[in-house]
Amino acid sequence: MEFFLKRFDHVQLACPKSSEEQAREFFVGIFGFEEIEKPANLRARGGVWFTCNDIIVHMGVEEPFSPARKAHPAFEVEGLLSLRRHLDERNVDFIDDADLPGADRIYVNDPFGNRLEFLEWH
Repeated sequence: MEFFLKRFDHVQLACPKSSEEQAREFFVGIFGFEEIEKPANLRARGGVWFTCNDIIVHMGVEEPFSPARKAHPAFEVEGLLSLRRHLDERNVDFIDDADLPGADRIYVNDPFGNRLEFLEWH
């Protein structure tokens, strides 16, 4: 092959029209992402972009909107127990899952119903 895949550049999740503030409250307020500016030529489409370490999440407006309830990004974390406490303190629901050998993981829905996985490998 004359090409090779280097890494994921970003993950795009869908959100309803005019929901950018809810996305900010969730990704910045709960998980500590920083908002990054969208290029000027893409701003009219709506949505909002975030980054945390090497992770980039694009929230793109989709009409009609339908959340991704099965398909999901998985974020590897260090300190999943602390994340569970953090979510509890902020009244963010999550589902524990012990089905993946060698990993402790939870699922969280964003404010729009998109499924997000957070896992810590043993």
